[in-house]
Amino acid sequence: MLYLHDVWVNWFEGEENGYNVCHFHEWRKDDSVELLDQVPLLKVTPEIFSYIENDLAELPKQLLEDVYQKAYLRKNHERIQVDYCFIITDGIGIMAVDTIGYKIPVRKSRLIPRQEQLVYDMVENQDPIHFELPETKIHKEYHILSPSPMDMNGLTRKERQLKQLLLMAMDQLNTSKNAAEVRYWLTEWNPENYLQNQGLSFDDAWYKLYEEVKNGWSDKHKVLCENMIKGQPFFEKLWEIENGSKVN
Repeated sequence: MLYLHDVWVNWFEGEENGYNVCHFHEWRKDDSVELLDQVPLLKVTPEIFSYIENDLAELPKQLLEDVYQKAYLRKNHERIQVDYCFIITDGIGIMAVDTIGYKIPVRKSRLIPRQEQLVYDMVENQDPIHFELPETKIHKEYHILSPSPMDMNGLTRKERQLKQLLLMAMDQLNTSKNAAEVRYWLTEWNPENYLQNQGLSFDDAWYKLYEEVKNGWSDKHKVLCENMIKGQPFFEKLWEIENGSKVN
């Protein structure tokens, strides 16, 4: 088995979508970075890599058995054995995974560029290991609280976080079933269509707004997000974390 040593990881916990596991250039000073003393490296098929990168589903049994207690974390000059921790690559993408004792990829991290290059060099002439996917594997469905990669493509870490906040507010708006309120926000988003918007049902107005805001990210999105979350402490706290300032 291949091993990497002295690996810096920045764990993103509970992330089912790979786009939220930030690459090195998006790491922040206040992120909690750890040092892995030793971690096994596996070259896998693209199907397995995508399954682990973009889901929180149960990992292949054989994979877990292969990496069991072969990784070590270095903390305060101590070498601490970790049950299920490993690095996977399909020869293109690279990801570190720690299950924290479970059978799902609870924590995920990208690597720093120098160590990514080392991974590419190490697996260049390796054949991928074929693991059987669990029988419970089903086609992944994206939804408003788990947007598709297409909806997040090209956005920065801050923009992705704010967009997810806006979509959380949109989801809450959907549960209200308040037609006047959703028409109000639709008009705030697109004032030119005021008269047309007034004749829309709740479902039509909400769907129209959702279809328009789910694409890309702009100052217009940011203003709508800030206005929609006013007076909601939990949402306002998330806004403050990303912007470093309170909602105006």
